[in-house]
Amino acid sequence: MKSVLRAFAVVHGLMAILFACAALVLVAIAARIGWVALTGDFDRSAAQDVIEAVGLLAAAVVALQIAQTIAEEEVVRGAHISAPTRVRRFLSRFFVVVIVALAIEGLVATFKAIHEEPEQLLYAASIVLSTGALLAGWGVFVRLNRYAEELEPEAMQRAKREDKKLE
Repeated sequence: MKSVLRAFAVVHGLMAILFACAALVLVAIAARIGWVALTGDFDRSAAQDVIEAVGLLAAAVVALQIAQTIAEEEVVRGAHISAPTRVRRFLSRFFVVVIVALAIEGLVATFKAIHEEPEQLLYAASIVLSTGALLAGWGVFVRLNRYAEELEPEAMQRAKREDKKLE
């Protein structure tokens, strides 16, 4: 069984590397778009390019955060997500980045729709509303999960001991 768990850790490590590589590619593309905007005319299209670069950087942050979370939780800690504390912490790390990235993407889509394609404004609004719903759902989950944590205080202590592996 230990060899199977090691194999899973190796696969998780590979996935983390691939997410980090994807983040670096997105950063490079965003930098290129930003450079084009900076060296060109300072007009509306330059602003759109900068907004697009910001959206790409938000996606890069998500990819990098996923890579870090996978590496820390699955490779370094070898944590198995079963206790309420571990579930809340794992999902919270993921959701905070996803929600911020979606909010930025919603703003980017809104700016693009307003200036280029007003008929796309409904889709941009749906991203923003969905982000709000996701944030509200996450808040409810955290609240309900706190009650579950109070029933299992030893799970919190176990999670804190696992955190020492990262020091």
